[in-house]
Amino acid sequence: MSFPITRSDDEWRAQLSPLAYKVTRKHGTERAFTHDDFPKVPGQFHCVCCGRALFDQAQKYDSGTGWPSFWAPISDDAVGTRTDRSLFMRRTEVHCADCGAHLGHVFPDGPQPTGQRYCMNGVAMTFEPADG
Repeated sequence: MSFPITRSDDEWRAQLSPLAYKVTRKHGTERAFTHDDFPKVPGQFHCVCCGRALFDQAQKYDSGTGWPSFWAPISDDAVGTRTDRSLFMRRTEVHCADCGAHLGHVFPDGPQPTGQRYCMNGVAMTFEPADG
């Protein structure tokens, strides 16, 4: 796949923390319950790699899984998906539509109105509070 924003592997390594690089560029996963320090105020979650707005606080919910979960992305074109057949299972990977950063996976067991659970790695996102 090609994306509008590209950088060399060395550029990504220089820009990101080691864990953010492992998760976003090498399709890793952070441990559950290690990244739930986002404020509980209105705002948006952005891609740690390119800054693209991905999710809104209004769509975030506590799924009990230990990862930030959302029932929908901020817009239909904010994220992309592809089949992930790693770990001997079939899942749907979610990535940033602009730079291809691995964000997490989406599952069909979320709340209404979508029934989707976008289970994201917190280290793959930054939070920007809404202007007050």
